[in-house]
Amino acid sequence: MPHTQHPIELLRFNTCGSVDDGKSTLIGRLLYDSKSLMEDQVEALEKSADITGGGQINLANLTDGLRAEREQGITIDVAYRYFATPKRKFIVADTPGHVQYTRNMVTGASTANLSIVLVDARLGVIEQTRRHSYIAALLGIPHLVIAVNKMDLVDWSEARFTAIRDEIEDFLPKLGTFRDVKFIPLSALNGDNVVDASKHTPWYEGPALLHHLETVHIASDWNLGTFRFPVQWVNRPNNPTDHTLHDFRGLSGQIASGIVRKGQEVLVLPAGIKSKVKEIWTYDGSPGEAFCPQSVTICLAHDIDVSRGDMIVGLENLPGCSGDLQARVCWMNQRPLAVGKKYYLKHATQLVQAAVTQIENRINFATLEAEPNPAGLALNDIGTIRLKSAKPLLFDGYDSNRLTGSFILVEQGSNATVAAGMLFPPTEAARPEYADFAI
Repeated sequence: MPHTQHPIELLRFNTCGSVDDGKSTLIGRLLYDSKSLMEDQVEALEKSADITGGGQINLANLTDGLRAEREQGITIDVAYRYFATPKRKFIVADTPGHVQYTRNMVTGASTANLSIVLVDARLGVIEQTRRHSYIAALLGIPHLVIAVNKMDLVDWSEARFTAIRDEIEDFLPKLGTFRDVKFIPLSALNGDNVVDASKHTPWYEGPALLHHLETVHIASDWNLGTFRFPVQWVNRPNNPTDHTLHDFRGLSGQIASGIVRKGQEVLVLPAGIKSKVKEIWTYDGSPGEAFCPQSVTICLAHDIDVSRGDMIVGLENLPGCSGDLQARVCWMNQRPLAVGKKYYLKHATQLVQAAVTQIENRINFATLEAEPNPAGLALNDIGTIRLKSAKPLLFDGYDSNRLTGSFILVEQGSNATVAAGMLFPPTEAARPEYADFAI
């Protein structure tokens, strides 16, 4: 019987925390100790040692690529690094710690399966710890690691580690439910409990960080229960030499959630017309089924007027359809959010005009409480708003679907992205009954 080789799983994770907590050093140590660096990268690391390292290798330089970052010893922009072990492939986003770069942290963490929040063992839990843990929960990241770093500077004190863990566990229930939370004592600079277990923590019985990253269960992170397919492009090959494709008409895009099978009944929204999946095409051919987050081309059994911005869904658990929206947003612009101002709203494959009609609250990160009716949202503030879009959106709540439940706001004129938003679940009034328009 032939052996089928399964593809290696991909884990996306990000690091966050306050300034100087050791995020860049931790990623550098992961890459260095897991032998994931090429010879030329090691050589470049040694050559750059004179910038900040005093002649010694500075592992943070692997991710802090901007000269301003190296000179100040801080992370300013999001840096992505790719590495692999025999068990799993990884994409890691090193995100900034400064409050003024919260928007960069939201960007880097938006696609993560797992978030590592670093805590300086000397300083303990600070406002940035709460801020980044809250954002990880807000973005729907299922897995959280609290990495208590610089344990060597507190003499590997179990009491200090336990006090930090207890304080974080005290406010975690306010954030929502992570699927799992792991606390790991480590020293990124020296490599303790990063790739290999440390002899300095006989009281810690958990895994080293890399072992946890290799084994954390992520197969169920994707929503495979409700089929959503935002149409990105109507695929009509224009190839005069290939007459077999003359009548081909497929609908291309990325499956946002669920599974689609050949012969399955589907609904085309917003028209509300039923059809069946005639064929599914991928780069590798025509499989019998496909699932998120695959990019595919779907051919329907009937010629229906479908265009970019429409959505093909399963017949169960239909999405909401409304122009009245409630969402949490992270404000990303120097100019405060203005009630009544019109923005472009980019959602899935649609771009519509929308206006903010109300600012309901703003999060106070010192207390993690929502302050009602603020005057506005300033740069890096997070709060709840209400929007009115020029045409109804087909959407789900962000907590059940990270792709059809998210959007960005774009300023008209400058085309600057000013906010990242996460939609609340649709109300019953926003779930219309579609007539049975089966063809």
